[in-house]
Parts: sequence; C-alpha cells; structure tokens
Amino acid sequence: MKLLSAFLRLVRWPNLVFIGLTQWLYFSCVFEAVIHNPVETQYPLLPVWLLMAASILIAAGGYIINDYFDMHIDSVNKPDKVVVDKHVKRRWAIFWHMLFSMAGLFISAFISWRSGTWLILAGNIFCVILLWFYSTTFKKKLLIGNIIISALTAWVILVFYFYFSGGLYASATSGWYNNHHDFDIRRLFKFTILYAGFAFILSVVREVVKDLEDMQGDAQYNCNTMPIAWGVPASKVFSAVWIVVAAAALAIVQFYAWQSGWWPIVLYCILLVIGPLLLILRKLQLASQPADYRHISNLIKWVMLAGILSMLFFKFLV
Repeated sequence: MKLLSAFLRLVRWPNLVFIGLTQWLYFSCVFEAVIHNPVETQYPLLPVWLLMAASILIAAGGYIINDYFDMHIDSVNKPDKVVVDKHVKRRWAIFWHMLFSMAGLFISAFISWRSGTWLILAGNIFCVILLWFYSTTFKKKLLIGNIIISALTAWVILVFYFYFSGGLYASATSGWYNNHHDFDIRRLFKFTILYAGFAFILSVVREVVKDLEDMQGDAQYNCNTMPIAWGVPASKVFSAVWIVVAAAALAIVQFYAWQSGWWPIVLYCILLVIGPLLLILRKLQLASQPADYRHISNLIKWVMLAGILSMLFFKFLV
C-alpha cells in the first residue's frame, strides 16, 4: 500500500482528476449547451473518453519526468514529498514516464486517424516534448517554464475545442462524427477562450507563487526563476498584476451575464472566484515565508476548481 500511495503522489492523482473533471464538464455542459437541437443530437462518448484518457496519461507521464529531474531540488524544498529514488527507483520512473506518454500518444493517434483531426496528435506530441524539455531545461529559465505549464493547462480545454470544431470537416465515413451535428461554433469558441484564458492566467500566477515558495532549493541548484532573477518584490507585483487582470476580466464578463439574466452564475463567480482572488491579492502582499506561498498556491488551485465548476451552470442557464 505504501508503494501504491507513493506512486499516486508521483503522478499527482488529484491533478489528474482535475483534468478529467475539466474536460468532462466542458463536453457535457459547455459543448452540449451550444448544440442547437440537444434532444435530437447524440454525440458519441467513446472518442470523448479516449481523449480524456490521452490527456490524463500524458499529464501523468509529465509529472513523473518532472519529479525525476527535480529529485535533488525537491529534497531541499519538499523532502517529505520526494518519491523518485526513495519509493520508486529511477529506472522505473523513466519506464512509467515512457509507458504513459506513449500510451497517450497512441490513443491520440487513434483518435486523429478515426476522426481526421490530426491536430490532436500533433498537439499532444508537442505536449510530451514540452514536458520533457520543461523538466530538463525550461523549468530553470526565467518565465519560459511558467508560460509552458500555463499553456499546457489551457491545452486541456483547447484540445477538446479543436476536436469538436475539427469534426465539422471530418470524413463522414469515420464513424465517429455525424456531420449533421448542428452547434454554434462561434459561441463555443467564446466560451473556450474564456475558460482557457482563465486557466492560463491563474496557472501563470500559481507557477510564480510556487517559485517563490521554492526559492531556497532553486537557488542552490542554479535555477534562474523569477524570484531569483527579479527578486521577491518584483515577482509579487507581476503576480498581483495578473490577478487584477483576471478579476477585472471576470467582472466585465459578469456584467454581460447579469444583463442576460444569468444572475446565479454572477453571484457564484463573485463569491467563489472574484472574491477569493482579491483575498489572494491581500495574502500575497503579506506573504514572506514558504508556508505562506504554499497556502496561496493551494488557494489558487481552489479558485481554479471553482471556476471550472461554474461550467455546471451551462446545463441550466445557457
């Protein structure tokens, strides 16, 4: 049981659940909300489940390889959470990384072949490559690593958008697409940009906050993260600016939502997303210890979860 528990920590199982939940809600709430005749339209579930599996497997492989190359840094920053070489041998970590990544790409290739949407395979190949080079090189570079992880977080949503939009042009003989699926592609694009942009911005902030938390170990192993290169005050200002941008953008969206009569989602967003973002802004200003930044990082994760769960309102309001 100890080995299983360690392995689940290695693949960050809560994050994998979060990925699956995000994609399922996007499909079952957002996508179905823009179908013109949802009662008459039955979208095949098998490719949706397979696409979710591909994303989860590739993410799991990415977490493993990240811990593999971060083993020494984590022994300084988070000694109680080190798994590689403590519970799972290094060669087995590489094996599981390769197995999960290749399985994810194999599923992606199958989906692309059956649907004719080859952007899925190309995008997921790029994700695997980025995750490898992020772990070996980019994580130690100023801002590049933060942007890569944030872009990959947004890709969790974008990959489903490209899958659905690509279906408009898929071959009618594929067996997976019904070219008569009638949905509002422009509306779907707007909702996709809203959620993908939200995920990207909050992920950038969270990655910088995590860099603030891990400064000691990063400095010891010559990482050039933002807090080390620019200093703590500048990193706080950078994060604060993006928090304000996210809160302001969401406030504008809520204004239009209120005009459309969607007051339940407006209240939800104010109480569980915008309000907590302002609280995070205050806590960031006062933070000085690694524990403070760890708390802020966890709060950001909860805000991201609240934002994703807002997709449920599409079942009833849109």
